[in-house]
Amino acid sequence: MTSLYKPVFISLLISTMLSTAAFCQIENVCGPATPAEEQTLKCLQENSLLSARLKEFESRRCISEERLLQKKAQQLKVIASETKAQRQSMEDFQGFVSWMSLNLAGYNSYIKAGSYAAVIGRMLPIPYAGQASIFTKFAAQFAVALNNAYVAINSYLITSQKFIVMVDAIDPSKSINGKTVADASTFADASLLKDMTDAQVKLVTVSELSSGALSFLEALNHYASGTDEYLNKAKGLFRKDVDPKEKSFISESTNSLKNKAAAYNGKLNNFEELTRKQGAQIKSLAVYDELLSDLAAK
Repeated sequence: MTSLYKPVFISLLISTMLSTAAFCQIENVCGPATPAEEQTLKCLQENSLLSARLKEFESRRCISEERLLQKKAQQLKVIASETKAQRQSMEDFQGFVSWMSLNLAGYNSYIKAGSYAAVIGRMLPIPYAGQASIFTKFAAQFAVALNNAYVAINSYLITSQKFIVMVDAIDPSKSINGKTVADASTFADASLLKDMTDAQVKLVTVSELSSGALSFLEALNHYASGTDEYLNKAKGLFRKDVDPKEKSFISESTNSLKNKAAAYNGKLNNFEELTRKQGAQIKSLAVYDELLSDLAAK
């Protein structure tokens, strides 16, 4: 046998011996396998599995930049759709803020009159009289909070509309302009999320202050409904501000605020939940940016 064929022959012989050892073990025709044969069979199995995996990896295609842009555009579409739903809630928030602003002055006049009547007439518990005496300052702070909420709502409405327009211009079914997607993503993270979060904070503040105003009115309504002395003293101090239907006004105002505040808080809870969800979705856009950067580097 020439030296040219010796390596091929030896390789073939080893392969045949390994195959024979494996066959003997499986078919149990050569008796129990020796430890060496078992190790050989194990190596064959591992090599076979490894080869299969390598072929699988080789057959896979890396995701393209176009596909990543499409998926990112689809995510932006989802965020834009939810933003449209949020904008509908903003109309209700604007209505409550406007209504609260109009009624706050009326609440203040009655609480203010009641606080002086309470102190002079000793007809209300001292803790309540002390709390009511600072309602004027509370109302001033509330007015500022209402104004801040109104500004935040308008800012969010402007920002969200701009974002929706940017996303609507993207068509995931067609070739996507990477800059257009990147601009929408950057705007969502830098502007939309900021204004959305700011509006949420301002609206929560309004909710908390509304609860405080309601507690004042409920206490005032409780004592005013039990005696005429309270209103008589209030009339003596603030004749110009007192309406002949003080009791019904206070009661109706209290119930109205309670109902409107309950509806407001319900919508606010939904808004907060959607804000948290959208915040996570907007932050997840960064994952696509990282993958796109990796592709560009390669």
